[in-house]
Amino acid sequence: MLTIFEGMNLWLIIGLVLSVVFVLAYEFINGFHDTANAVATVIYTKAMPAHLAVMASGLFNFFGVMMGGLGVAYAIVHLLPIDLLLGMDSRQGLVMIFSLLFSAIAWNLGTWYLGIPASSSHTLIGSILGVGGAYAWLVHKPLSEGVNIGKAIDIMLSLIVSPTVGFILAALALFAMKRIWTGNKLHKTPEERLKIDGKKHPPFWARLTLVASAMGVSFVHGSNDGQKGIGLLMLVLICMAPSQFALNMSSSSYQLDRTQDAANRIAELYHRNQSMVGGVVDFSKESKASETVMEHCVAGEALSNIATLDDRLGKVRDYSELSRDDRREVRRLLLCIDDTAKKVSKLPLPAQELKDLATWRKDLVATAEYAPTWVIVSIAAALGCGTMVGWRRIVHTVGEKIGSKGMTYSQGIAAQITAAFSIGVASITGMPVSTTHVLSSAVAGTMVANRSGLQTQTIKTILMAWVLTLPLTMLLSGGLFLLAHAIFA
Repeated sequence: MLTIFEGMNLWLIIGLVLSVVFVLAYEFINGFHDTANAVATVIYTKAMPAHLAVMASGLFNFFGVMMGGLGVAYAIVHLLPIDLLLGMDSRQGLVMIFSLLFSAIAWNLGTWYLGIPASSSHTLIGSILGVGGAYAWLVHKPLSEGVNIGKAIDIMLSLIVSPTVGFILAALALFAMKRIWTGNKLHKTPEERLKIDGKKHPPFWARLTLVASAMGVSFVHGSNDGQKGIGLLMLVLICMAPSQFALNMSSSSYQLDRTQDAANRIAELYHRNQSMVGGVVDFSKESKASETVMEHCVAGEALSNIATLDDRLGKVRDYSELSRDDRREVRRLLLCIDDTAKKVSKLPLPAQELKDLATWRKDLVATAEYAPTWVIVSIAAALGCGTMVGWRRIVHTVGEKIGSKGMTYSQGIAAQITAAFSIGVASITGMPVSTTHVLSSAVAGTMVANRSGLQTQTIKTILMAWVLTLPLTMLLSGGLFLLAHAIFA
């Protein structure tokens, strides 16, 4: 564990430790900010007591992080271009990390205090884009060298489309439930059931479904938002301690062989399909290893990059045998080769070639897109513990302030199943989405479908937070980065 600090002076060690603490603080806040959405419906339909709901939600969030994979985590890491992440010095990295963390934490705390269901995903992504853009401006380089524009567009589309999908699917689910189950027990509010039937809790099957779907939302929230925390912590570690975290230092010689073999097989695929991939891969460049350390990622040089990677890995049996600069270079090479392969995968190649390419891409980046166990456990613990405190403000907004009338059992079921399904699919496909916006829009969709009406002021506030979160966190984190750089330069 202490090898993390190898080659770092005291101030950088302190900075790294504080950065890790700040990331865990961000994830803790995310717990009581976002996860409150997961338990709002189950609390307001009287399906579970509040204290039991948040404790169970915290546990399911923990397990969601532990079992969620790393697809979303590295969507976050790759928001910053490879050259920027590995090219800046540790002082610049420290300033960048604290700027984006302060921005994300400040906005999350502010919206939580006001009881506004704002998106922690928008907050984090806006903060990362802000410091990346500010760095590009500072060093007089194009925006594309400070922000991975292609990845940012993919994530923005995911964040924009998911609430609309949540609204529509939840409304359709409620219509279907009303058509299938015409009995009025399922479509009562807790107040109506108490008044008419004299019973406090939902009917048994409705209660069971509400509890199960709430825990499902908690689990997929952990698998999606927890991965964002993992990605943020890995971004910190790769940026500030690249000699230890640019590559998975525990990789075996077998894993290195698989990496090397995958790269060579990708090169063979390019040669087999030269006429089709010629627009992406430059075949005029000799595919021989470069003697100098690679510093910039150029897509057209894929064959040369593969030859260089083959040369570097062919000399070692363990990543620890590589120098610090060589570890950085190998990470660049792996991700640059994969980036080109991603472009090639969109070409109309034979189906079997595309299938093989997908397999080789996974093998190629396996030792670069990873997370140590202690990172995953610490993020899971921070998110799970955060879930169990501070949840009341957001729960009150989601449960009482979105619709003009109380929430029926069927509305709660429709909203939660929709949210669990949508976020779960996003986690599997590696796309970050906002739990807050998906569930809030799902609740709104059920209110419209039920003709319950919406509280206009609350909807305006949520929409305003949705629109403003991204630009304001970009400005805040970018401004803080430039100010700190001016002070400490």
